[in-house]
Amino acid sequence: MSEYKARVEKTRTSLSLKKSPTKSMEMEVAFPKKQGPVEFPTSPQLIFGEEILHLSHPQHPLSQVDLPDLFTCVGCREYGSGKRFLCQQCNFQLHDFCAFAPPTLKAHPLHPQHHITFHAKPVKPKGGILKSKCDVCGKASKGYAFTCSACGFQMHPCCAMLSTEIQYPNHPHHILKLLPPTNSSSEASAANFLCGECKKRRSGSRVYHCTVCDYHLHAVCAKNMVNGLQANGIKGPEKPSMLGTAARLASQVVAEFFGGFFEGLGEGMGEVLVQNIARGRTRARTRTT
Repeated sequence: MSEYKARVEKTRTSLSLKKSPTKSMEMEVAFPKKQGPVEFPTSPQLIFGEEILHLSHPQHPLSQVDLPDLFTCVGCREYGSGKRFLCQQCNFQLHDFCAFAPPTLKAHPLHPQHHITFHAKPVKPKGGILKSKCDVCGKASKGYAFTCSACGFQMHPCCAMLSTEIQYPNHPHHILKLLPPTNSSSEASAANFLCGECKKRRSGSRVYHCTVCDYHLHAVCAKNMVNGLQANGIKGPEKPSMLGTAARLASQVVAEFFGGFFEGLGEGMGEVLVQNIARGRTRARTRTT
């Protein structure tokens, strides 16, 4: 278990055991006294939540809740479901692992060679041209992130909950081990592996591998067991590709063009038909007279 995950689990345990309120200088989170039951309209039952005062939202206390709906964490800007801290006054929502993020991680299993520091905003790579992205899941870093000042390594707080070996619920019989990072041109690139969860090949994400049955799992898919999406049966919405969006826009333009063309053609043919009928009636009247 990683140092970060152990700290989060320890804090969760302290909340469940109803310990007296303390102030953690290391995590910069204050824990007031336990409150009574809180009822939420979207919750099927009463939730007995703790409350914290967090530096990212000092104006209101945040209640610890467990709700099955999909939400976007204000801290890391990523999806989540289940356990979270929520502001009942302004709908501010924060992953529990984002709320408990320590200022520094030492000897993390995914980056043991350097200390990595917590940042409230992503740190852009040197040069400032490319966007910041997580070196574990390959997705963009838009909010909270752990960054290494020595080499630029970066990862989401959710990815920091992963380790080099994991027990995945949909593959419970064997341990999955994290493959070494590779470049896109390598034969062992993530793009060459079919993920047993999403059934797709993708580049950028680290890959877990079962040496017994050759099962592969993207780290970006593995994180769904951390953020609560898998436990609540939710598949995170995927951002549409630029190519797909362009294709849809092009098809709409073509459809509107030809639709208007045929509509205009129909109107023109209708006008001609009406004119011909009118001319026919005029000729008939002329003959009778």
